[in-house]
Amino acid sequence: SVHGTAFTEAIDARVGVTTGISASDRAVTILTAIDPKTKPQDLARPGHIFPLRARNGGVLVRAGQTEASVDLARIAGLYPAGVICEIMNEDGTMARVPQLIEFCREHNLKMLTVADLIRYRMQHERYVRRVAEAVLPTRYGDFRMIAYLSDVDHDQHIALVRGTLDGSTPPLVRVHSHCLTGDVFGSTSCDCRELVSLSLETIAKENRGVFLYLHHTGRGFSVDPPVDAGTLPQIHFHKRGQLDREPARQRMVQHESGIGAQILIDLGLKDIRVLTNHPKKVVALEGYGITIADQVPLRIDQPKLTHQVL
Repeated sequence: SVHGTAFTEAIDARVGVTTGISASDRAVTILTAIDPKTKPQDLARPGHIFPLRARNGGVLVRAGQTEASVDLARIAGLYPAGVICEIMNEDGTMARVPQLIEFCREHNLKMLTVADLIRYRMQHERYVRRVAEAVLPTRYGDFRMIAYLSDVDHDQHIALVRGTLDGSTPPLVRVHSHCLTGDVFGSTSCDCRELVSLSLETIAKENRGVFLYLHHTGRGFSVDPPVDAGTLPQIHFHKRGQLDREPARQRMVQHESGIGAQILIDLGLKDIRVLTNHPKKVVALEGYGITIADQVPLRIDQPKLTHQVL
């Protein structure tokens, strides 16, 4: 689907059902579908149950209801499969979080969001590991470059470490998201290149700190589908202030903070001074057990950049 949901062909069980449309028939079909012993010939197509395929890695790869239902079952020690239904409002529209909270209160049901599940998994699972190390010479001096690999999506992330990290004062830390157009090409739609330079310079002046460079495909720009037939896809450049108001970007901030927290913990850090202009990054890191002793702003003197700086 346009939201990345992996729909498959509708099915019915061949045995134990009548028309396949009743609640009891659908229950039989669901139990048949999730039975590891079921073979293709045990299912009729088309039918009344619509199977969805969850992405490997669950909500850490795709923040969807499909992945959340499978993750919940797996965490509970059950077979990794779930049943999803939509709650509708009386006017026929799909219920959103405020309506669902009221629905759960009325029917005494427990509720959690996909964001809650992402946070839980990041707090209780280790999925980022150190894979290589070297010395990186820069215009700001030498940094110890440590490469990390995510076992979930196989993205590679970099920690640039300056000096010794133990001491009475928490070290400076910058968590920076990869931005091809800004970091490499110096796009004026963002201030990413300036943030990289200023962060490394600030850490080098103290001769102690960490610069985390987190890989994120698509950061900085996206290729939007054509508006109508006969037109070419358009490249859309992301502006910081605009992008960070979008729900997908807010989920990505949470995802990046979880990765960053795991790397910081691997480096032996729990108390840090974070280089950022964005309070949400402070809150996000604190949600993963990192104590923020101070928020150090990054002051960039560029009047042409009028959007919000992270």
